[in-house]
Amino acid sequence: MPLTKLREFLDSHNIRYLIFSHSLAYTAQGIAALTHISGKELAKTVIVRIDGDLAMAVVPASRYVDLSLLKRAVGAQAVELASEQEFKDKFPDCEAGAMPPFGNLYGMAVYADESLTSNQEITFNAGTHRELVRMGWVDLVRLVEPRIVQITKARAAKTAA
Repeated sequence: MPLTKLREFLDSHNIRYLIFSHSLAYTAQGIAALTHISGKELAKTVIVRIDGDLAMAVVPASRYVDLSLLKRAVGAQAVELASEQEFKDKFPDCEAGAMPPFGNLYGMAVYADESLTSNQEITFNAGTHRELVRMGWVDLVRLVEPRIVQITKARAAKTAA
């Protein structure tokens, strides 16, 4: 959703939020570095297909969705990453890869990684590759009602060879 629509939605629910504009960046880790926001506090929205239905997996920018964990958590037969071709028409008002984690506005289930619950605030793309929204985690949970499950694993430390 364009930033104006997202603002209207948040305003209509009396949500406190901040908007950040930044230079063009496409990856969550790139945005985190550019904006000096921790990869643990910046959330990315990953579109997955769960038993044939599109859904959102919301995870910290510093982590990856573990499809086997998601499959177990939701009791699905099949879970896979969705291709952009499969979901681009679902988000006509967003730039590809910049969808905010508001699946309720797009008729999609939302699964949020439990590691996000340790944050008081959450920051995410606002529908473009140039704008972010920061708001309270509890407000996002209240508005979106995501299912909170473990869908990521912490990265193992690399050892020197």
